[in-house]
Amino acid sequence: MRRRRTKLLGLAVAAVGFGVSMSSMRADVPRVLEPGKLPADKRLAVRTTNDAAHPWAPPTTLPAWEAVKTRIREQMLVGMGLWPMPPMAPLNPVIHGKIERDDYTIEKVFFASHPGHYVSGNLYRPKNVQGKVPGVLFPHGHWANGRMYELAADKARSDEIAGGGEKFLAGAQYPLQALPVGLARMGCVVFHYDMVGVADSQKIPHAAGFSDLDATLKLQDAMGLQTVNSIQALNFLTSLPDVDTTRIGVTGASGGGTQTFVLCAVDPRPTVAFPAVMVSTAMQGGCVCENCSYLRLGVNNIAMTALFAPKPLAMSGANDWTIDIQNSGLPELKAIYGLYHKSDLVHAKTLARFGHNYNQVSREMMYAWFNKYLSVGAKEPVEERDFQPVPPKELSVYDAAHPLPLDALDATGLRAHLTLVANDQLAALLPKNVEAFQEYRRIIGTAARIMLDAGVPAPDEVNAAGPLHAEQTATGVRMFRITATRRDAGEQIPILALLPQNFGGDVVLWFDGAGKQHLFDAAGNPKAAVQKLLDAARGVISADLFQTGEFLTDPSKPLTAQAVNSGFPGYTFGYNRPLLSNRVRDILTVIGGVRKFANFKTVHLVGTGEAGPWVGLARGLADDRIARCLADLRGFGFSKIQQMSDPMLLPGALKYGGIGWLAALAAPHELALYGTEGVPADEMNGLNVVYKLTPEKLTTTATPLTDEIVAEQILK
Repeated sequence: MRRRRTKLLGLAVAAVGFGVSMSSMRADVPRVLEPGKLPADKRLAVRTTNDAAHPWAPPTTLPAWEAVKTRIREQMLVGMGLWPMPPMAPLNPVIHGKIERDDYTIEKVFFASHPGHYVSGNLYRPKNVQGKVPGVLFPHGHWANGRMYELAADKARSDEIAGGGEKFLAGAQYPLQALPVGLARMGCVVFHYDMVGVADSQKIPHAAGFSDLDATLKLQDAMGLQTVNSIQALNFLTSLPDVDTTRIGVTGASGGGTQTFVLCAVDPRPTVAFPAVMVSTAMQGGCVCENCSYLRLGVNNIAMTALFAPKPLAMSGANDWTIDIQNSGLPELKAIYGLYHKSDLVHAKTLARFGHNYNQVSREMMYAWFNKYLSVGAKEPVEERDFQPVPPKELSVYDAAHPLPLDALDATGLRAHLTLVANDQLAALLPKNVEAFQEYRRIIGTAARIMLDAGVPAPDEVNAAGPLHAEQTATGVRMFRITATRRDAGEQIPILALLPQNFGGDVVLWFDGAGKQHLFDAAGNPKAAVQKLLDAARGVISADLFQTGEFLTDPSKPLTAQAVNSGFPGYTFGYNRPLLSNRVRDILTVIGGVRKFANFKTVHLVGTGEAGPWVGLARGLADDRIARCLADLRGFGFSKIQQMSDPMLLPGALKYGGIGWLAALAAPHELALYGTEGVPADEMNGLNVVYKLTPEKLTTTATPLTDEIVAEQILK
């Protein structure tokens, strides 16, 4: 018998690749780490937009990049609330108030973005051109009053002209007029449009209206609104009869630079781009319109900008957060462009003698880039000439003859419309047959992989370390103490594995809100239900998921809240996974890790206590790696959340239906949900409809899942 036990221990240990030491069983709740030591987990350090460095390592092969590229684009669209993309409103553009200049004209434009939300701006057109010409979008960025920006004459002379950034007083005072004038004189049609809450766009404040709990749960944010505005601005520009839709440029500085690379990442139509003084590996964007949940998980602005490859891309840097773009950021972009053998099509230059700007020097750098790659045909070098600026008030789009439409919505009204659209899109996904479920899985499954995790990692992506102890109990059960992490992820998940002497290959992954200590009584012995499973030759594995068990200095005081930026949750969840997501991720990591054990034939998944909903969500991403799943929903619904700090907060959960709709991704696999009493009916609807396709695979029970029921059901 001793030889058999030794062989079993060797199989399990060899499978995870570490040695063990023997010690006596302690008469308390077993630990994996040394007493008083917390997991070395990088997730404990909170990332922010103002971190000194936001590194990103680009893939080294084209197939790997194409896969990553798809993932980043989906991540962006989900975070901005644009997955799936809402239907575009009819533009019905109004163009009026033409202003004549020597070789160009300026017109006033507004059109619908969403029904009841209007994009406003000025259209600059060249005179005396024949045929179709290039079109350029110009989102202005965070300059005071946006396209109506005006710098006092004395400041313009002392700061801009004397500093070498401008040659002419008009350009120094009105740099955001100088740019479209310069492009129009080259021969481009330019649409210069407002940010939300700036200049003529006043119904919704720029930094307000999308920061509360309801907006967070539905992924309604300013960044998504501005991106739809940009898409509709592009629709408008390409609808003009004098614009060549195969030659489209986009440029903007600062926040306009963000709008530039975001639009170019999610819309395939732009052909040349120049985001000025924004793209870097340092500060990522300081405004609510540049941040949203999930946006920069594992990526940065360089990665998002790289989605434009291999089309011509140039950037300017200045004496701001972009000062190192040539040494940090450009090399990564060169690497991506090099995969297409197009490394010459990406360029960056730092103009370190200037502060944050889009001055004449950087504008002329952009003119040269656009002239070459939009095939404008202007004489080189392209240099700005003086121009007659328009007093800012005279650029205003709305007047007595052309008022803001009466149906214009404030933030509350627009959000109500967005909710109706999202609900209609959700209802259309409810499958009537197995084939239709594929679209449900494509849309909601993609969102779940962004919001929660990408799925079960391959065994070789999970590294195991330790253990501190491996023990044999009085009944012959072997206890392994392990920590696991995904490769290069910097996590450390404490895990306990209990394998009986006559282990037959069935293992139960049992997670609880109290962590792995839930498996043991106060004396450190397996509870009765756990022992019943062990006596029946089942293995039992549990772990302290993120911020449970050994993550806590006092496990008797579990974490009941998560820290969230008080001004805007996107500043937190745009860079850090929600607490719930980290816990679901850890469950999936453990599932992937146990596949390393060659003698684990069947894996069951159990969630009790607070971990019940975590397990229910994880099961939807585990595919066929799990045989049976028992999870206690505990009456939970995302619509019940009342505080932004709630540890169950998942941005976007209600956009995609709630707990039942996400759990339905488990179909057609077996799923047993307990504690369903009190779960909001709307959140269970998707689950019930999906499992009508395979009704024998779903069991729902109103009462809670107890330890005794776990043992009984697993041993059936």
